[in-house]
Amino acid sequence: MADNRNKVTKYRRPLNLNIGMLIFAAILIYVLIGVFMYFKTEHIVGYSVKEGSLTSNSIYTGIALRTEEIVTGSDAGYINYFAREGTRVAVGNLVYTIDETGKLSDYINTSESGENSLSDTDLFELKTEITSFISRFDRTNFSDVYNFKYSVEGTVLKLSNYNILANADALNGTSGNSLINYRYAGKSGIISYSVDGYENLKLEDMTAELFEQKDYEKKHLVNNELIAGGDPVYKLSTNEDWSIVIQVEEELAEELLEKEYVEVKFLKNQYTSWGKVDSYTNESGDTFVSLTFTNSMITFCTDRFIDIELLLEDEKGLKIPNSAIVEKEFYIVPKEYVTKGGNSGKDGVLLERYDENGNATTEFVETTIYDATDTEYYLDDTVLRANNYIVKPESTQKYAISKTGSLIGVYNINKGYADFKQVSILYQNDEYAIVKSNTVYGLNVYDYIVLDASTVNDNEFIYE
Repeated sequence: MADNRNKVTKYRRPLNLNIGMLIFAAILIYVLIGVFMYFKTEHIVGYSVKEGSLTSNSIYTGIALRTEEIVTGSDAGYINYFAREGTRVAVGNLVYTIDETGKLSDYINTSESGENSLSDTDLFELKTEITSFISRFDRTNFSDVYNFKYSVEGTVLKLSNYNILANADALNGTSGNSLINYRYAGKSGIISYSVDGYENLKLEDMTAELFEQKDYEKKHLVNNELIAGGDPVYKLSTNEDWSIVIQVEEELAEELLEKEYVEVKFLKNQYTSWGKVDSYTNESGDTFVSLTFTNSMITFCTDRFIDIELLLEDEKGLKIPNSAIVEKEFYIVPKEYVTKGGNSGKDGVLLERYDENGNATTEFVETTIYDATDTEYYLDDTVLRANNYIVKPESTQKYAISKTGSLIGVYNINKGYADFKQVSILYQNDEYAIVKSNTVYGLNVYDYIVLDASTVNDNEFIYE
C-alpha cells in the first residue's frame, strides 16, 4: 500500500472580490469606452459669426499694348546708343551712331579714350534698376535674370557713351573722313531698345497662347553690336495712351464692363491708376479685358508683361467659413396654404388625414419657414411628405405637396440643436464667404453655427 504521508497539495486561496474592486473595474471600463468613443466620434465644433469683409481684388499678369514703331537702320556698322532707354526723344535728338569701320570701338577700348566715370545721378539710376529687379524677382521665371542683365549692360554702356561722344568727334577730325555717322530721331516718342513681335498687337488679336511667357522671346538691341542695313535699331512709343490686356472669366468681364472704369494697382511700383474697360471674346471662347490708361506709359515702356491688381469694391457682411455651408432640400408651397395655429400660434399647415372610417379630417401641423418668395414658402420636410395634401384655411381647396427646392445655408446651434438657417452669399473665396446680415430667415451677428456642416445632422442636439 502506497504511503501518501509525504505528498503535499498546494492550497488555493479563494478569490476575494470586494465592492471597492468592482467599482474600480467598472470605472476603468467606463473610462476606456469613453476614450475610445471620443476618438471614434466626429466632434461638433462651433463658430461665432462676426461681421467682416473679403476683398475681391484679383491679381493678373497682363500684356501691355502701345502705339509702337520699330525704326530700322539705313547702313551697316557698329552701333552705339546715346539716347537713354525709357526717356522721351524729340525730333532731331541724337539717338545713335554708326561706326562703319569699327575704329571707334577700337579707339574706345584703348587708353586714349580716357577714364569714364558715372555721376551720382547715373549711379542712382543703376541702383534703382537693381532694387526694382530684386523686389519683383520670381525664381520660377529665371529668364528675367537675362533680361535684367541686358538691361543693366545697356544702361551702363549708354551712360558711358555720353563721355565717349567727344572721342567720336576727335576720331572723325583726325581721319579727314566721316567714319562715324550720326543718326537722329525722325519722330518724338519714348525710346526703347528691344523688339518682341508684339508691337502691332490689338485687343482683337488676343489668344491664350500669347500669355505663355515660356514661349516669349525678347530681342535686345545691344550697344556696340555689328548691324546690317534694314536691321531694327530702336523702337519708339509715340502715344501716351496705352492698354493692359488680361484674360478673365466671362462673368468678371461683364462685371467690369458695367463699371466702365476700374482702379488698378501696378505691382512693380505699387502705383494706382484708373483704366477704361473694354472686352473681347475670340473664336475659341477666351475672354479678354482691356484696361486703357492715359498716363504712366513711360514707366512701363520696356515691359511687355505687367503684374496688376484689380482694386474692386470690398464685400461686407457676415463672414463664415465655407466648411459651415450646406445645401438642403425643402418643400415649396403657396403662401395662402400656410397659417398660424396650435397653442403656440406658430406657422404651420392644415394637413389632410383620414380616420378609421375613411373620413377626411384636417390636423394643424407646425412647420418652420426657411425662406420665402413673393408667392411661396420653403417648408421643412421633416413632418411633410410628398403627395400629402394640405388644405387652404377657410376653404376646401387642397394642394398636393410635390414641388421641392434647395437652399444654401448653415446650421445654427443657438438653441442647443442644429437648426438650418438660409444664407445669401455676397462673395466667396477658397476659405470664407460673406453673407447678408439681418435677413428674415438668415443669420445675425454673434450667432453660433456649426463649423463643419458634415459633422451634424438636421435638428441634431448638440452636447457641450
